Amino acid sequence: MINRPYLIAAACGLIVTLGACGENAPPPAAPPKLVKALIVGNSAMEESNRYSGEVHARYESQLGFRVGGKIVERMVDAGARVKVGQALARLDSADAQLTSVQAEANRALAIADLKRTQDLKAKNFISQAALDARESAAKAAEAQATLAKNQSTYTTLVADAAGVIAATFAEPGQVVAAGQPIVRLAREGERDVVISIPENHMTALKMGAPAKVTLWAGQNAEDGKSYKGVLRELAPAADPATRTFAARVRITDADPTILLGMTATVTFAEPGAERLTVPLTAILQQGKAPTVWVIAKDSTVSQRPIEIERYADAGAIVKSGLRAGERIVAAGAYKLTANEKVRVAEQ
Repeated sequence: MINRPYLIAAACGLIVTLGACGENAPPPAAPPKLVKALIVGNSAMEESNRYSGEVHARYESQLGFRVGGKIVERMVDAGARVKVGQALARLDSADAQLTSVQAEANRALAIADLKRTQDLKAKNFISQAALDARESAAKAAEAQATLAKNQSTYTTLVADAAGVIAATFAEPGQVVAAGQPIVRLAREGERDVVISIPENHMTALKMGAPAKVTLWAGQNAEDGKSYKGVLRELAPAADPATRTFAARVRITDADPTILLGMTATVTFAEPGAERLTVPLTAILQQGKAPTVWVIAKDSTVSQRPIEIERYADAGAIVKSGLRAGERIVAAGAYKLTANEKVRVAEQ
């Protein structure tokens, strides 16, 4: 049997030995702090000048009948593709046909009167003035007959260009006046993005300014395709309700994948010198001066004051204090001290 006092003494000796080892061992060194870094680069695109808009055809026409009447048939709906000369809608043509018949009868009667008058004038039974009056009446009747015949063809509304029916404004059975819109036709060809410009951004935009157009439908696609654009039209007066200025940006390299009504983002390039942009998470406020942590080649950090030109959606635009190619701390700046060594998680 093991002696109990012997076990107690052995345990006490082990505890004393462990305690002595712990007092002599140095504490483990803390690893460098982990930060997220980025390399500052030039950016010529002004991210704050981004506007949402809608894709439209450059030429959109509201088509209507040239005469009034009752619609008996509408052959197209919104979204239909049409060709040149294709029938879109039709009016009741009974009245127009009767008017054409009446005008044709008046023309025939005027021509007959003119012929009899010419025979009488050849025999000197009437004056030249009477013959002139008959000739004028015959010309008027001829013009009236031609006009009535043309108007009888206006009862069918046809497309004057190939395109897509963007909207319809009238239904069969409705009585419409001459010129009242029946459909809106978006012609094929060039595509525009219609946007609204705030009044405080008007001074920075000029006609013909280059832009980048990105479709919302393709922002999550792998290719991330964007299109080139040019500011083609800028309203001279603001909308009284929204206090914004309507603008149209022409897509210079549009392709068939761009559909009417798609939502797009237009970004205008800033003219002049390029700018350095840093994220807001990288900026520390030391008194009145903003600063950033600059990472040296040996992974140590130093705090440097910068001058900010202005703030934008993408971050702060730096006026001075940084150079392109320098590496700064983008996240984790509040945990650092001067000349501290850090570990970079991602550039």
